[in-house]
Amino acid sequence: MRLATRVGGGLLVVALAAWLALVEVFWLPLRVAGVPVPVSVLAAVAGNLLLVGLAARLTGSRLAAVLPAVVWLGVAVAAAIPRPEGDLLLTGSGLLGVLTLAFLLAGVVAASFAVGQVLAVPRDGVRPARTGSGSGGAR
Repeated sequence: MRLATRVGGGLLVVALAAWLALVEVFWLPLRVAGVPVPVSVLAAVAGNLLLVGLAARLTGSRLAAVLPAVVWLGVAVAAAIPRPEGDLLLTGSGLLGVLTLAFLLAGVVAASFAVGQVLAVPRDGVRPARTGSGSGGAR
């Protein structure tokens, strides 16, 4: 794969991760008929799982595979910090506060899991051979 294709794919996935994180933050207070809908939590999990793997496949780089998770976390943390004008995106008490915490926790756990999967694959793509009988070593 050409370098330009790999870099372009990596930049596209990172931009998509930033956009998705921002959309998820604005979806947090979403309500249907007065009932909060946890679309952001589901989108954070699915997005982080898919984008990290996609970055790994498109770029072939472990470092580039970590970038979507880092960008997502950066956007989520930036939304939790109040601006000088007093604006705050991730806020809430009661049920909205619970959804906000679930969004942050589920997103970080999903990103960590996806990054762990990418980093667990050996660099040459060859997994080490198993030793023993394969049934826990008991015969």
